[in-house]
Amino acid sequence: MQDLAIDSVSTISVDAGNGLREVDIKKYIKVEKIPGGQLEDSRVLKGVMFNKDVVSPGKMRRKILNPRVILLDCPLEYKKGENQTNAEIMKEEDWATLLRMEEEYIEQLCVQIIKFKPDLVITEKGLSDLASHYLSKAGISAIRRIRKTDNNRIARACGATIVNRPEELQEGDVGTGCGLFEVKKIGDEYFSFIVECKEPKACTVLLRGPSKDILNEVERNLADAMGVARNVIKDPKLVPGGGASEMAVAAILKKKSMSIEGVEQWPYRAVVQALEVIPRTLAQNCGVNVIRTMTALQAKHANAENPMVGIDGNTGEITDMKELGVWDSFGVKSQTFKTAIEAACMLLRIDDIVSGIKKKQAPGAGPKPPQTSTGEDVDSEQMIPE
Repeated sequence: MQDLAIDSVSTISVDAGNGLREVDIKKYIKVEKIPGGQLEDSRVLKGVMFNKDVVSPGKMRRKILNPRVILLDCPLEYKKGENQTNAEIMKEEDWATLLRMEEEYIEQLCVQIIKFKPDLVITEKGLSDLASHYLSKAGISAIRRIRKTDNNRIARACGATIVNRPEELQEGDVGTGCGLFEVKKIGDEYFSFIVECKEPKACTVLLRGPSKDILNEVERNLADAMGVARNVIKDPKLVPGGGASEMAVAAILKKKSMSIEGVEQWPYRAVVQALEVIPRTLAQNCGVNVIRTMTALQAKHANAENPMVGIDGNTGEITDMKELGVWDSFGVKSQTFKTAIEAACMLLRIDDIVSGIKKKQAPGAGPKPPQTSTGEDVDSEQMIPE
């Protein structure tokens, strides 16, 4: 599982400059769940996979090496009128003229595509039978009605640009980064693979398993693993786990509070008390003596012996987290501290407002006596006054 997560996230990560990396899991990683096979058959594809077949399976190629790919966001069929359109035909030749105009329009679209010599054309909209005929005659495979998200992933994987109008096509819009286009039948359905890309900045995780329930569970676990991998790759800094980092920060804040006089030291002590909840909870879960364990851990951090010392979640012993190999992401840890402090500040700001909202009774009026139910409301025995 961890290999799938690390491999997929590292595939889509892009250097954004200034030591930062752009990692968008939601857009550029797709998880395809196909029942059948073993969990060990799951793998990360260096490219994109989607549930589509070519338009004319008998006439178009289903396997192409190093294809030139054109991506479109427009229909390759005659445009229908947006509103109700009436055409009055007086002669038989007029009907033939209308058909010829439609054919010429579609042929012109196909000619503009064919002159760039693509091997594969993918469009998000429809593709007519006549356009399919012209493309297959030129040796071009075509796929229609693909999802927008899949089209974006294909563009990122093979280096193509999605074009809105065929007449605006340029040589730079053709994707040449794909190593293999292939259509395979898995189970009862056909899947198209655009894989072996040179620099794939998008990928597909193919999950195999004996049943849908197991695949759904694996997908949830994989989503968590990819989130951890993204945090590490985006900000490659780690801090010791097991409550060690919280206790180290708490020891510094406690020392700082001792140098401050008056009530200003209490916010520091409040944060110290809050940070110690994490190791205390770990000790409680292990079933050890919480007071002794926390006292020993506080003493080690107060003496600055080893800031890596924390609580082993299995045994409850005080252990060096570096030797145990337990680490947390620095980005997640720092964001947790910020969120907790900001939430506390917000509650303190609105505390007076919340406590001031009370229903005022008339002067001299005492509390109303409780009213007994007549039996109509069987859920409550007593009507509580407001």
